[in-house]
Amino acid sequence: MPADVFARYHRLKGDDVLMVSGTDEHGTPVMVAADRKGVSPRELADEANEIIRNDLRNLGISYDCFTRTTTRNHARVVQDIFRTLYDKGYLLEQTTLGAFSPSTGRTLPDRYIEGTCPICGFPQARGDQCDNCGNQLDPTDLIDPHSIIDGSTPEFRETTHLFLDLPAFAEQLESWIARQDAWRPNVKNFSLSLVRELKPRAMTRDIDWGVPVPVEGYPEDTKRIYVWFDAVIGYLSASVEWAHNVGRPDAWREWWQNPDSRHYYFMGKDNIVFHTIIWPSMLLGYGEGGELGAGRGDLHLPDEVVASEFLTLEDAQMSSSRGVGVNLREVLERYDPDSVRFYLTAAGPETQDSAFTWSEFVRRNNDELVANWGNLVNRTLTNAYRNFGEVPPAGELTDADRSVLDGVAAAFDEVGASIEQARFKTALSAALRASTLANQYVSEQEPWSTIKTDRDRAATVLNVALRCVDSLKVLFTPFLPFSSQALHRLLGYDDDIAGELVVREVEDDGQTHEVLTGEYGTWRTGWGPSEPHDGMMCSTRSTGIASGCRNAHTRNRSMASGLSSLTWPMLMVHVVATLCGYRRPCPRTDMRSAAHSAYSIA
Repeated sequence: MPADVFARYHRLKGDDVLMVSGTDEHGTPVMVAADRKGVSPRELADEANEIIRNDLRNLGISYDCFTRTTTRNHARVVQDIFRTLYDKGYLLEQTTLGAFSPSTGRTLPDRYIEGTCPICGFPQARGDQCDNCGNQLDPTDLIDPHSIIDGSTPEFRETTHLFLDLPAFAEQLESWIARQDAWRPNVKNFSLSLVRELKPRAMTRDIDWGVPVPVEGYPEDTKRIYVWFDAVIGYLSASVEWAHNVGRPDAWREWWQNPDSRHYYFMGKDNIVFHTIIWPSMLLGYGEGGELGAGRGDLHLPDEVVASEFLTLEDAQMSSSRGVGVNLREVLERYDPDSVRFYLTAAGPETQDSAFTWSEFVRRNNDELVANWGNLVNRTLTNAYRNFGEVPPAGELTDADRSVLDGVAAAFDEVGASIEQARFKTALSAALRASTLANQYVSEQEPWSTIKTDRDRAATVLNVALRCVDSLKVLFTPFLPFSSQALHRLLGYDDDIAGELVVREVEDDGQTHEVLTGEYGTWRTGWGPSEPHDGMMCSTRSTGIASGCRNAHTRNRSMASGLSSLTWPMLMVHVVATLCGYRRPCPRTDMRSAAHSAYSIA
C-alpha cells in the first residue's frame, strides 16, 4: 500500500516510475508447506502466485511488473551475481552446523525453528532473527530450540556452505548508512547497530528447491542458493524482465546504472537487515558486475528504506507462518478496495505498531471518509445535476469562494511533500482537512436553498464546489484510486486518472507466466488544482459514491466480528517487500510516453 501511494503520486507529477516486485517462491518453507498440502513446491508456487497477483490487482497495487522468482530470467540474474561475488572472493566456503528434522531427515528452515533468544530472552525467537530485539541469529544460538512443525528438537549436523563475507563491507556500509539523514530513525539506528557486529552469513542450503549454485562441488540435487539471497535480487531481475516485456532490453540500466534515479524500498521492520545490510553488500561486491552489469556502471544502492512497524490483528502479531492474519480476498468480497486502502493508510503501522480491529475499520471509514469526502461529493454532484444537469457557469467570485479554492489548492504542496517524505498518514490527513474546508463552504453557502431566490449565485457556489471536488479527486487518487476514477468519469471526463490494471502473459526463454502491469502512460497526469469546464455534464449517478459506500459499511457491520477469525492460508510463498524508484524525466515532447520507467519495487 505505501509503495502504491508513492508510485501513483509520482506518476501524477509526471515523473518516470518503475514499480516492480514478485512472489518469493523458493526455499525450505515452500517445500514444507507443499508437503503439508500434498503437492509439489512448483504447484504450490503456481497457486500462491495466482492468488497474490489477483489480490494485489483487486486492491489496486499498480506494478509495472509484478512477477515471480521461478522464472529463467530470475535464475540467470541470480547466478550471475552469485558467481561474480564468488570470483571476487566475497563468498567463502565454511563448514557449519545445519539443522535437520529428526523425523524427515530434511533441512529445517531457520524460520521454522523457535527457541529463547540468547540476547533479550524472548521465548519465541526464530532461527534467523529475533522479532523482539531484531538481532540476527543462527539456529544454534537459540536456547532450547524446537521445530514449530512437530515440536521436535532439531539435529545439528556438519555441512559445507558458501558464506557471504559481510565483515568485508562493514566500513563501507557504516559510512553509507551514516549519511542517510532522511531514513526513519528506526531504520537507521537499527542498521548501524547491526553493521558493527557483522559476521559471515551462509548463502546456500541443503535442499533441492531453489536456484542452482553456479559453483563446482555444489550439485543441484543437494545444494541450492539461500532463498534470501535470491529474493532480494528479485528487484533487479524484475526490472530486467520489465525491460524485456516493453521491448527495450537495456531500459533497466536507466534505473540501476543511473545515479540520477531514486530507489525506495517498502517493507516491514523485520526485513530491514536484508535491505540495509545484505542487499547493499551484494550490490557493493558486484560493482559494475559480471555478465549483466557489463562494466557499464555500479548498481544503484537503496536511497530510502521505508520500513513500517508491525500490524497486529487485535492483539496478535500477523504472521503467515504462524497462521495469524486476514485473508484479503475475503475482505475484498465484503468491502470496497478503497475502504481497505483508506484504513490501512490512516491506521497503519507507519511509525509504531498498530492493531487492525474490525470495529475501527468500520468506524473510521464511516466517520472520517464517508461523512467527510463522500458527503461532499454526494451533495455537490446531486445538487449540480438536479438543478443544472451540468457544471454551471460561475459569476463573480466572493471572498469566501476564493478562500476555499485557495485552501484546496494549497493542500497539493502539503500532501505532496508528505508523500515524498513517506509520511502517508500525514498526507491523507491533509487531504481530509482540505475536504473538510470544502464541506464547510458548501454548508455555509447552502446552494440548495439559494437556488430558490438567486439561481446565478447558486450556480457560482456549485461551480466553486465542483472545482474543489475535481481538485480533491486528484489529491485522493494515490490513496483512493477506484473511487477517484469513478468520480473522474462522473465529472464528465472521458479518459483515465486511475485506470484498470492488466494481467498479461509473457514469454521467458520458451516458458510463459503472467505478470501484473498497467498502461500507465495513457493515464492523465498533473499534480495541482484542476477544474471541470463550464457546461461539462455531471452524471445523475453521483450519489453512488457516498451512499453506495455508506450502504456497504452498513451492510457489512454485522459481519465484522466474524471476519476477525479469518487467517491467511499456510502459503509460504509471499511478497517480501517492494522497491520503488523514480527519476525526473528528461525533456521530451510527450511526457506520457515515458511514464513507464522509474520505480523499482520488490
